Amino acid sequence: MSIRSNEFIRTQAYIGGEWVEAQSGDRFAVTDPASGEEIVRVADGTAADAERAVAAAYEAFPDWAGRTAAERSRILRRWYELMVVNAEELGALLTAEMGKPLREAIGEVQYGAGYLEWFAEEAKRAYGDVIPSNSPDGRMMVLKQPVGVCAAITPWNFPSAMLMRKASAALAAGCTMVSKPAEDTPLSALATAALAEEAGVPAGVYNVLPTSRAAEVGEVLTTDERVRKVTFTGSTEVGRLLLAQSATTVKRVSMELGGNAPFIVFDDADLDAAVEGALASKYRNAGQTCVCANRFYVQQGIAEAFTEKLAAKVEAMKVGPGDEPDTDIGPLINADALEKIERLVTGAREKGAELLCGGEPHEAGPLFYAPTVLTGITKDMEIVREEIFGPVTAITTFETEDEAVFAANDTIYGLAAYCYTRDVGRVYRMSERLEYGMVGINQGVISAVNAPFGGIKQSGMGREGSRHGLDDYLEMKYVAIGGLSS
Repeated sequence: MSIRSNEFIRTQAYIGGEWVEAQSGDRFAVTDPASGEEIVRVADGTAADAERAVAAAYEAFPDWAGRTAAERSRILRRWYELMVVNAEELGALLTAEMGKPLREAIGEVQYGAGYLEWFAEEAKRAYGDVIPSNSPDGRMMVLKQPVGVCAAITPWNFPSAMLMRKASAALAAGCTMVSKPAEDTPLSALATAALAEEAGVPAGVYNVLPTSRAAEVGEVLTTDERVRKVTFTGSTEVGRLLLAQSATTVKRVSMELGGNAPFIVFDDADLDAAVEGALASKYRNAGQTCVCANRFYVQQGIAEAFTEKLAAKVEAMKVGPGDEPDTDIGPLINADALEKIERLVTGAREKGAELLCGGEPHEAGPLFYAPTVLTGITKDMEIVREEIFGPVTAITTFETEDEAVFAANDTIYGLAAYCYTRDVGRVYRMSERLEYGMVGINQGVISAVNAPFGGIKQSGMGREGSRHGLDDYLEMKYVAIGGLSS
């Protein structure tokens, strides 16, 4: 069946509970990265459309915030159920626009839906406090209330899950939202709007504006006084710009930015488990995830055995379109992504890195890159400093724990880190010494709806998911009451 017949394809913006064209009348193409073919053309939102979406969210806020947590919970729960029931078709749409293998795409849809389920329950747990009063005729309380209109700017690599992680918490807290999905992957976001409408999310509470004019629309969302919070997942470079723009109106912000994750394997590690963890962390979504292992540090005593086992499994991976059975590695998102990987690999080899497998574009198509393993990586190579965002493993060896910790922390980033060891003391030491917001010990995949997701240093601020995720969408209000004596 052609993806164009997918019932969840929407080509208009969703603003104020209506499907509308951009005021300019313009549209832009959404293409399949595996084939290069155009899927559809969607409405190309402008600054005027962003202002229209903000106005709709602002108007809808008082009613939505005034509803009971239980009522908001029921609507979010229905939205969750609709996503789960339609996960396969939503996954097919995601694979078509983003390229990841279908099983991963379906898994992403289910993962994103899990945030709706989680925050449907957390909506009912936005507890305040009663503080013992300083006087007998007074009372002191702390209330938690929704921030207001929120703007979500989301990435192309997880176009469904990253939006659901933000929207579910915002709506659970009583906020309304304007979403600007990535230009490469607007269809998954628009599909979530179709399901939100069916679930009973009121008009204006959830708005989705596709656009190729990211800077223009982003400036409206970050400077409009009616928007009280901006949440962004993407590069550190863009995050810095959005932070600066948001400062003009002193907005609340949460930022999940770039990463440069170390993957550390000690001599005492379970070798097979470390290899499987490396595969899961590095090659999921063709290496295009913010928490992907980016720098591999393997202790000398196990380095040769680890590298041989890993290279053998990497070389056996199937590369191809995401909708083909048993595909492990799909296409990169665009030509810029491919060029970056080629530059990093070439630069490393010119400085002495040894290529064990891959190292070149794949014959499957113009945006495919062969899964790659490099050894002999040194700290002066660009591939160590930059986020690779592709199916390339770059391995460095080390001798001591202190050496590994220093190398792992020697970066401006602090999103995720991984460590494999069976030494209990080392487990605790590494958990505490690694300067990252998330640390996986003997695990290569760490994301979960009930765990706090986020980084430190220049990898961002704030946390998504878990019971802490609701707090980023709530304001704390202190109320002092006097004159209560009879």
